[in-house]
Amino acid sequence: MFKIYLITDRKLAAAHGGLIAMTEAALSAAPPNTVALQLREKDLEARELLALARQLRIVCDKYGARLLVNDRLDVAIAAGADGVHLPSNSFALADARALLGPDRLIGVSTHDHGEVVTASTGGANFVVYGPVFDPLSKSASTTARGADGLRAAISVSSIPVFALGGINPARVRELRAKISIANAEDGGASRPLGVAVIGAVFGATNAAAAMHELIDSLAS
Repeated sequence: MFKIYLITDRKLAAAHGGLIAMTEAALSAAPPNTVALQLREKDLEARELLALARQLRIVCDKYGARLLVNDRLDVAIAAGADGVHLPSNSFALADARALLGPDRLIGVSTHDHGEVVTASTGGANFVVYGPVFDPLSKSASTTARGADGLRAAISVSSIPVFALGGINPARVRELRAKISIANAEDGGASRPLGVAVIGAVFGATNAAAAMHELIDSLAS
């Protein structure tokens, strides 16, 4: 499973060369299979979204990254994406799995422990949990869960959990330390930390450097 879930924001990326260029720069700094990219441009019509997905499919293939499409199962299938991401108001997980088949990835947005359990027992491949901190790329719309909330979410999940909201290298190190303490308290059970980011990469002036710092923070 990948370690970094990179979520697109073409409006942020426009200030530093555009979405395609920033995505390529970011993925070029990551070892193959380290990153998955979620295409999340909710304001685009289907034709524009599909065209963008096909461009990003080429970039992801070049650097060994998975491509997922937010919400739009039709676009994911048409673009040959590796999977879809389901927001809380999207398809039921069982319906999405029936349409996509057993091999494509399904990620699910979660905001509390009950949603984490439902997704992890219902056929999702991973969940995104948050916001852990207030977001970097937009104003907060709900209360941040903090490191303790993330620890609790990881403890009830049987699938990978990706922390979303205000994630940067310093906070990754903080979270890793607290997850490690939780592992030790729980008899050394392995619960690796994954992170989901938007602004930490697409809001950076140098996407490659930003990605490199994130990778280092997950390893150090």
